[in-house]
This record gives sequence, C-alpha cells and structure tokens, in this order.
Amino acid sequence: MNRKRALISDTFKVKRIRVGIEKFGAVKNQHGPTDIKSTIQYLMTLFPRKLFNDTLPQIVLKHQLYSIHNDKTLVDKELNKLRERGELLMFQLGFDAEAFGLIFASDYKAKVLAAEEGRETRATVEKFLEKVVSSCTDLSFSKDKMLREFLFTDSEITQLVKSGVLTVRDAGSWWLSIPNSGKFTKYFIQGRKAVLGMVKKSKYNEVLKAELEERRTTAHVKFHMKYHIHDIVGAELVESIPTTSGTLLRFVD
Repeated sequence: MNRKRALISDTFKVKRIRVGIEKFGAVKNQHGPTDIKSTIQYLMTLFPRKLFNDTLPQIVLKHQLYSIHNDKTLVDKELNKLRERGELLMFQLGFDAEAFGLIFASDYKAKVLAAEEGRETRATVEKFLEKVVSSCTDLSFSKDKMLREFLFTDSEITQLVKSGVLTVRDAGSWWLSIPNSGKFTKYFIQGRKAVLGMVKKSKYNEVLKAELEERRTTAHVKFHMKYHIHDIVGAELVESIPTTSGTLLRFVD
C-alpha cells in the first residue's frame, strides 16, 4: 500500500485478499485451463464504444480479470505471453499506481492511426507503432532508450507526446499512453464511485450481484453495470460471497 500515490483516495485503492470471496463469470476452455484471452474479449464486450464515438480502443483493466479468475499468477503469466507475442498492450493508468489497462495491439494501432489521419505527426507515429509498440513490452521509455535504441530525435519525441501515444512520466521518461483517454478515466472513476455508493447505501452494506446488475444507472454511471462490477470485485473493493440466493457483494471497509 505504501507504493500508492498519496493523493489517491482509499476508495480507489486495491484491497487485500479476503477469505471466502467468489469469482464469477469465468470463461472456460473445453480443452484445458481457463482461457485468459477469451475473458479479455468478454470484458471488452462491456466497453461502451459508442460513448466515445468509437474513437477509443476497447479498454479492460487487468484487475477485472481477477474478478473471474482466482489464480492471479496464472492471469499475469498468460497476459505476459499475449504481450510477448505482440497481441496485447498494457498501459499504466494515471489515476492509480496499480491500475493497468489492457488493449489488443491491433485495435490500439487502428484507432491511433485513424486519429492521425491528415496530421503532420502521422509519419512519426507510424514509425513509433512499427519500431516500438510492435516489438517492445515496456510500459515506459527513457530518453536514452528512445534516442539510442529506437533512433528517435528530440523533435520526434515531442510529436509523439503531442499525438498522445506518449505521456510524461518524469524528467526524461515517458509512459506509453492511450490518446484521448481522459474522458474514459473521468467516466470510469465517477462510475466506480457511484456503484460503490449503491453497495454502501444498501442494507448492511451488501447487495445481490444480480440485483445490482439490474439497477437503473444514474447520470454518473455511463458504462455497463457489469463493467463496474468486475472492477470493484477485481480490485477487492467489495467481497463476492456465494449464497443460496446468488452472489452477494459486500462493501469492504
């Protein structure tokens, strides 16, 4: 927890594992272990593409997979395989040091290039996608690496920041980033807060998952309710408890 940013509210901190929580919605492969890629594809169906006029790639948070799969080590191992094969990209999301976004590489590249149509930065962005994104699994890049290994100039790095594929991490380094994702972050955080509020306001700070899924969303909840439920369960902001009436979600103090 001491690695968290001081300005992040407890509301957004990932909680410690509690005994007896249940995972829901697991996607099983008939021929073997749980299929992590299928889980990502399922979670992406909950992403509200129309809300962003289909300009953003579909984004899933890594911890949402933990709401479906109990074995975090397995999840992380399979994610690394997908990343090493160049199928999946991972991003450090700015609102929480332990929040990581997952995007399929083909979707990211397509959306980035579509946004670059007609812009003077397009050639530099194409070079970045080909030389860096297609071959490197790093979440951030130092100036030395950008200049010496990937052979970008200072001017080109400035163009990449301007286009939104890089964002400043600190002096002399940059995060790989998702262009125009500020609205996603805003809606995600306000939606999480609103859904957690629904759980807290329920009797005994708990509510059946099925009931929460059917709740009428407020103006603050712009994503699919299941998207937020997978978030708050995976981040362990609520406990997921099996009962005879169905899965119960209980707020974690």
